[in-house]
Amino acid sequence: MRQPSLTARRVAAVSVSLVLAAGAAACGPKDNDAKSSGGDSTPHKGGTLTVLNSNAQQDFDPARLYTSGGGNVPSLVFRTLTTRNRENGAAGAKVVPDLATDTGRPNKDATEWTYTLKKGLKYEDGTAITSADIKYGIERSFAPELSGGAPYLRDWLVGAAGYQGPYKDKKGLAAIETPDERTLVFHLNKPEGEFPYLATQTQFTPVPKAKDTGTKYEEHPVSSGPYKVVTNQNDGEHLVLERNTYWSASTDAERKAYPDRIDVKSGLDSSVINQRLSSSQGADAAAVTTDTNLGPAELAKVTGDKELASRVGTGHFGYTNYIAFNPTVKPFDNVKVRQAISYAVDRSSVVNAAGGSALAEAATTYLPNQKSFGYEPYDLFPAGATGNAAKAKELLKQAGHPNGLTVTLTHSNSKDFETSPEIATAIQDALKKAGITVKLQGLEENDYSDTIHSVKTEPGFFLAHWGADWPSGGPFLAPIFDGRQIVKDGANFNTGLLNDKSVNDEIDAINKLTDLDAAAKRWGALDKKIGEQALTVPLFHPVYKRLYGKDIKNVVISDWTGVLDISQVAVK
Repeated sequence: MRQPSLTARRVAAVSVSLVLAAGAAACGPKDNDAKSSGGDSTPHKGGTLTVLNSNAQQDFDPARLYTSGGGNVPSLVFRTLTTRNRENGAAGAKVVPDLATDTGRPNKDATEWTYTLKKGLKYEDGTAITSADIKYGIERSFAPELSGGAPYLRDWLVGAAGYQGPYKDKKGLAAIETPDERTLVFHLNKPEGEFPYLATQTQFTPVPKAKDTGTKYEEHPVSSGPYKVVTNQNDGEHLVLERNTYWSASTDAERKAYPDRIDVKSGLDSSVINQRLSSSQGADAAAVTTDTNLGPAELAKVTGDKELASRVGTGHFGYTNYIAFNPTVKPFDNVKVRQAISYAVDRSSVVNAAGGSALAEAATTYLPNQKSFGYEPYDLFPAGATGNAAKAKELLKQAGHPNGLTVTLTHSNSKDFETSPEIATAIQDALKKAGITVKLQGLEENDYSDTIHSVKTEPGFFLAHWGADWPSGGPFLAPIFDGRQIVKDGANFNTGLLNDKSVNDEIDAINKLTDLDAAAKRWGALDKKIGEQALTVPLFHPVYKRLYGKDIKNVVISDWTGVLDISQVAVK
C-alpha cells in the first residue's frame, strides 16, 4: 500500500487505512479475545455495533476505494472474488475464496487466471450476481471520474493501459472474458502469481450495470455482502449499515455478521474516541475503532488499569519506517557514507521516540518480520541497540571524511511518531556521536509528500515509510526497488532510484511463481540482496494498540490488516 500518510485511502482499507491507516510476531488469540463484563462471552446475533473513527469512509464506491484485503467497513458491503482469511495472527495473512469457489486457476505461466462463481449469490434486491457484473465493476474502476483504487489492473490486464471505462468505451475490456454467468477469465500482460491477492481489492466487487449511477453510486451501492447502506451522510462521515436479507452465510465462510446494525461515526478527535471507548457508557459499550491507536500517554494509563488493559487489541500490519537515501546527492553517492549512518543509528532511541517498545519494534530488515512477506532475519550493519559510533567513524574516514561531515535530514512536521520531529531528533542525537552533524529540515505534510516523491526534488537523506497492499514481498519490494517503476514526472516511490537489472529480473522471476510459500522465500532473499546496497536504514515496524468497548466479543486481529476485523465482532 502506498505510504499511508499520503492519503486516507492508503490504510488497511482502511480508508487502509489501509485507511488508512491505511508487523511482527502474530497477535495471539488468547490476548485478543474480548471478555464481556461478567456476562456470557459467547458471540450472539443481534444488537448495534458502533464504530468511532477519525477518518471518514470517503468515496464509498468499490471502484474508488484503495483497500488491503477488501478493507474493513467496505468488506461488510462489498464482496470480491477472493478475500483475506478472517483469523488471528499469521493465519489471517492467507488469501481465501469469497465470491469464487477457489482462489483462482492459473495457466502454466500465470498469464491467465480463471474463476468460477459460487452458486446462489445474490444482491440486496434478490437478483443474481453474475460474472458480467464483476467484469463491469472492474471496467468502471477505469473511468477517470471514479479513480482512486489500486493501479495494478491498468498495468496487468492486456490492452488496459489506455482504457477509459465503460462510460466512454462501451466495448469494455477484452482482457476479461465471461464465457458464462459464473465464469471469468483474466488475460495478463505478464506472469502474476499473486493475482489472487489482487482479487481481494474492492474493484473486483460486482456492480449491476442497470443500477450504476456513476459518481452518485457511493450514496447507495448495491450490496453483495451481509450489510447494505441505509445512510451515507457527508461523504462517509456517518454511515449506517443494516442487514442484507439476501446474503447467505452458506456462500460466505468469512464474515460472521453478528450485529443487526452497524453505525459508523467519523470525524472525531482521537483523544475523544479513546476516552469514549475507555468509559464505555451507553452505546459506546458496544463500540470499536478501525483507525485510532492508543498514544504513548494513553497506553501508559490503560496499562495501569487491569479492566482497560483487557480491552486492548494488539495487531501488526506489514509496514516499515525507514531512512531513505538518494544516491545521486552527495555525500550519499558514497556507499560507505550510507553504511556509516546505518551503523550509527540508535534504534532504542528511535523506538522510544515512536512511543516505546509497546508501539514500535526495532527493524534491521526492510521486509516486515512476518512469514507471509518472506521475512529472512539479517542485520548487515549491526549497530546493536544503541548504535556503533566507532564503526561509523571508521567508515567515514574510509569515505574521505576523517573529521566527520554535516548533512541535512528532511522529515515531516506531522505528529505521527513515524516521520515526525521526534524520530528525526533521535537520529540527529545518535549520529552526532559518530561525528555526523545533522541539520533538520521539517516540512508541512503536503510539502513533505510532494518533495520526497518527486525525482526532481527528492532530498539526499530523509524519513519515509511503506505499507503493504497485501501481505507479500511483491507489493513491498517492487514499488521501492524495481527500476522500471521509477516515475520521473509524477509520484515516485523508488526512493533510492535503484535500477539494477539483476533485481528487476528476480522480481519478474518471483512474479511467475504461483506457489506463494516458495515466492515468499525468494522475496526474503531479495530483500537481503538489496539491503547490501545500503539504500535504506530500516528503523522500526509499528504495533497497533486499540481499545474496544466492554460489550464487544469475538475480537479477531490478523497480520493482514493489524486491526480489529469488524466482520467478526459480536455485541451480544
